[in-house]
Amino acid sequence: MKLLILAANGQIARLVENRLLTEPEFQDINLTVGLRNAQRLANLKPKVKVMEVDLTNANEVNDAVNGQDMVFVAVVDHTAGNVITKNVISAMKNNHVSRVIFTNILGIYNEVGGEFGRWNHEYTLPGLQTAINSDKLLAESGLQYTTLRLPWLNDRNEIKYTITTHDEPYVGVSGSRQSIADAILKIIRDPNLYVNDSIGIADPATQGEDRPVY
Repeated sequence: MKLLILAANGQIARLVENRLLTEPEFQDINLTVGLRNAQRLANLKPKVKVMEVDLTNANEVNDAVNGQDMVFVAVVDHTAGNVITKNVISAMKNNHVSRVIFTNILGIYNEVGGEFGRWNHEYTLPGLQTAINSDKLLAESGLQYTTLRLPWLNDRNEIKYTITTHDEPYVGVSGSRQSIADAILKIIRDPNLYVNDSIGIADPATQGEDRPVY
């Protein structure tokens, strides 16, 4: 399978890339990474195709998507007018690529309850509408999409998470970056997982906390 990771220098993206390149079960993945400054991931060559991609540049996104089977966008689209989401959708349609995994935030459906939900809503409010719009654009795109609603992240050295789907209350407030990477890799391993769904990913042990757990 040909996989493209966009915004490929982020912390979660780097964890995903490392596991793709080191674990035997992913040896059939043909990996391309796109990022604003390609030099930052030059060390991945020649195993990986490294491309300079500004996600707000439609032509660069289109060139990167060409020939791929799946796209993972490792950044939340907070751009004015959701130019990143629109560029990705357009490029995928142009190139007949249907499967996309797109990063987002928890709380876009008001699905986070309690005091933490109130605090999270207040804290994320400046970027909330663009996050909501990104998910709506994907849902209306006709693509096979999965929206990832990420919790507040920590660097704990553990993989421990539960997944909630679009219609379920969000469980947990925080999770490790390694857990998020693991959930993404499960979808890469089985692209039929969570098609046309939006999933919440968090450590269930943090459920009921009023603030993020680091």
